[in-house]
Amino acid sequence: MEYITVRKEASSEFVEKKSRFIGTCKPVKTEEEALEFIGAMRSRYWDASHNVYAYVLRENGIQRFSDDGEPQGTAGIPVLDTLKKGGVTDAVVVATRYFGGTLLGGGGLIRAYSHTASIALAAAEKIVMKECLLLKARCDYSFYGRAAAAIPEVGGVLDDTEFLEAVTLRFHLAPEALEPLRRRLADATNGKAELWEEGKRFFAVSEKI
Repeated sequence: MEYITVRKEASSEFVEKKSRFIGTCKPVKTEEEALEFIGAMRSRYWDASHNVYAYVLRENGIQRFSDDGEPQGTAGIPVLDTLKKGGVTDAVVVATRYFGGTLLGGGGLIRAYSHTASIALAAAEKIVMKECLLLKARCDYSFYGRAAAAIPEVGGVLDDTEFLEAVTLRFHLAPEALEPLRRRLADATNGKAELWEEGKRFFAVSEKI
């Protein structure tokens, strides 16, 4: 299972016919987080002409947007469409406009707000999140080096190592790599390594797509 989101909160801006547009994007998990961020942007840019927003969440397939006083269909929907066309979820974009005195027209507003969302997404850096297995392997110290080397060979990422009476390696791995890992560990430790699954979690597997 995979999805696309953004790596960090970030913003970018440009000027169109003297109107200043600021796009700010943030990864969020819940509607509460999205609304809190929108409120924070409204407070930060309290003197702006408009603070348009859109967000898409995996939680219940939620999609919301607001034109915030711009003509209907010219602001919030273009921002939402930019998120959807990019396949981005668990993210919110606030597109702030300081009116410069020149009307842009309906088409001009749609292009401007789409561009604002696009540069905000670019600044926040799209990433692919993949559901991985959380695994734990235990072996004797004599096999530690070979066991630790076997994990990245099949795409696993080491998260923690514990040195007690034996060595315990905690790592995450794509589900399809589990059987190849079992074989590698068995070969590396003469079948002496123990392996447990501890759950699942999403991790970034690709950045700046």
